[in-house]
Amino acid sequence: MRHMKIIGYGKDIGRKVLSFGLNKRYRMDETQTHFTMAITAIDQSLEVANCSIEDMDLIVFAGAIGFQPIPCSAALISHQYKTKRPIPCMDINTTCTSFISALDTVSYFIAAGRYNRVLIVSADTASLGLNPKQKESYELFSDGAAAIIVEKDPTGTSGVIYGLQQTWSSGAHDTELRGGLSSLHPNLYSEANKEDYMFDMKGPKVLRLVAKKIPEFVTVFEEESHMTLHEMDMIIPHQASRALPLVMKKLKVKEEQYMNYVQAYGNMVASSIPYMLCMALEEGIVTKGSQVLLFGTAAGLSINGLVLKI
Repeated sequence: MRHMKIIGYGKDIGRKVLSFGLNKRYRMDETQTHFTMAITAIDQSLEVANCSIEDMDLIVFAGAIGFQPIPCSAALISHQYKTKRPIPCMDINTTCTSFISALDTVSYFIAAGRYNRVLIVSADTASLGLNPKQKESYELFSDGAAAIIVEKDPTGTSGVIYGLQQTWSSGAHDTELRGGLSSLHPNLYSEANKEDYMFDMKGPKVLRLVAKKIPEFVTVFEEESHMTLHEMDMIIPHQASRALPLVMKKLKVKEEQYMNYVQAYGNMVASSIPYMLCMALEEGIVTKGSQVLLFGTAAGLSINGLVLKI
């Protein structure tokens, strides 16, 4: 186990509430931006941890979309707080599972003694890129942000037990946003190709690939970790879609063993998993000693899992 513990957490969500049947979705209102949502989550996490930004040894932004192409979003966050020390900053992006990738990576840094205390923040505002013509995705996503502060655990009782990521690139173009960077430069934008600058998801195709690959992933996960899904006190999955219960049923996971808030909150992209983790900590769904599986799928197609001892 790579020893570290959570000492702070915070979250924010869009203030504009939309209803699609029984499903509630949260989008930014005129007082919020992608950046301000991240800062709100960070402020809460610092308050819970009783720390200041100056106490951080590393700042990591873990999101699907940054605030701007250059510099890294973590550097812009550091600038917002006018940090006096040259705190290292980096971005980690595996789209929807960016937080898992960041937490896994950071655990190695802490275990190696490189850093002691790290801030990880995820923030995504999918509403800025949704295509109203694609009803499935338009009615699925919410805007949100979540921040977690971790530090070395000298007691050796908390930390990352195991992590695994696999990517099947056959699904690389099934979930994408093609325009905006060098592949399709903003200068090429026109009314004719504007949908290339919006989020595009081939939902049924993605679901078929996920249904095929998740059992393979879980087999490797259980063999390498010497643990089973059923040994987890709680599974916190990416709130990917309304198909979440079907996927969990396929894995023979009982309803009470995982968090399912797709109807109540929708998919917050990279913020989904840390947002649910914050909820779980706030509401006592997980407590000191709980063995938690963070688990999700992402564009790529990637599947990511990490076992965390709280």
